[in-house]
Amino acid sequence: MNKVLDKLNWRYATKKFDSSKKVSTENLETLLNAGRLTASSYGLQPYEFFVIEDTDTRTKLRAASYDQSQITDASYVIVLANKPTFDVTMIDDYIANIMAIRGLSKDDLEGFSQTMKSTLLGLSDAHKNAWTSNQAYIVLGNLMTIAAEMEIDTCPMEGFDKAQYNEILGLTDKGLNAAVVLAVGYRSAEDDTQNYLKVRYSKEQIITHI
Repeated sequence: MNKVLDKLNWRYATKKFDSSKKVSTENLETLLNAGRLTASSYGLQPYEFFVIEDTDTRTKLRAASYDQSQITDASYVIVLANKPTFDVTMIDDYIANIMAIRGLSKDDLEGFSQTMKSTLLGLSDAHKNAWTSNQAYIVLGNLMTIAAEMEIDTCPMEGFDKAQYNEILGLTDKGLNAAVVLAVGYRSAEDDTQNYLKVRYSKEQIITHI
């Protein structure tokens, strides 16, 4: 089996983290840069990362996460916050960033700009929220894979009160919404889940070649 599959078989959704083991700052930065470099539709990146280390904040977030211990015991909690709605400013800011990085003019990018505007700006707020949330989940998958490559444990978490997270982290005032959470750290020896056989459908059951 190749190394990628070995690592994906090694990883699991960690239920108990060893709070005495800390992911290094260097490794955290690698993970965050992997998230930053993750693909997104049009390259728009309609989300932000919030890395939570502060003890008091994590205590509040644990209460808003149905008392799940991963929130306080992992080295870090990464909250991926999507933009629940957006307007032309998001696209214009992105175009300006492309111009600055690639040395292009506004005219060079007018066609691309208009394509994004015609495709995205007419969406309902519910559709915008679903679309930007989906983009955050692409980041989540990449973060878990890169973490596994580094033998860093993770637990993706949807079991939390989004309204409370938004209030605790001040996300609503920033025009953001807590989409999904990733706890990052090292598994505890007491986490029996690590010994369970991985359960997945076979290739024949889940993959169709056409």
